[in-house]
Amino acid sequence: MSPQDPRTARTKERLRQSLLAECTGRPLAAVSVSAVVRRAGVGRATFYLHYEDLTALAVDACADVVHAAIDALHAWQTGPAARAPARPPAALAEFLAGAAERAPLYRTLLLAGGGGPLGDRLHRELRARARAEREAVGAPHAEVVASAVAATFTGVLADWLHGEVPGDPVELAELLWPLILALHRAVGRA
Repeated sequence: MSPQDPRTARTKERLRQSLLAECTGRPLAAVSVSAVVRRAGVGRATFYLHYEDLTALAVDACADVVHAAIDALHAWQTGPAARAPARPPAALAEFLAGAAERAPLYRTLLLAGGGGPLGDRLHRELRARARAEREAVGAPHAEVVASAVAATFTGVLADWLHGEVPGDPVELAELLWPLILALHRAVGRA
């Protein structure tokens, strides 16, 4: 089956939803492959056809947090001439509230400081998006700024989820937004 095969997509979605359901109220370490495949209604061999282990499935199941984070940071953009607002877009606080709901699972995959498999993916995809957007408008030092923005956002998010940064989602959005803008403005326009 090819990655585009609808059967593959359906099976992977069932496995992702099963894992998320199994992680409700308990950490990933307490979840077994047997429980996930039983809930998903697939065989163990099917699981291993698609995923190396539960961590790989968990990162795939949590990929929505990566895309949601990137979309939340860029929600203010309405066109090529749009200027970043002084206040964070509402989508940023909404994203943070959603992340808080799944904090136990995310803390397993997004380590304090921003490491871990989910942290690596978030950093990599956010850096690519920030770099592409800076290059598209001709802003200088796209690589450096993109790396700084990705590291800052990923690190602060991880530390917040681990309880090392205080504040509710709205408070954190209000603190994080000017940091992100300052990084853009430090070496060129935001």
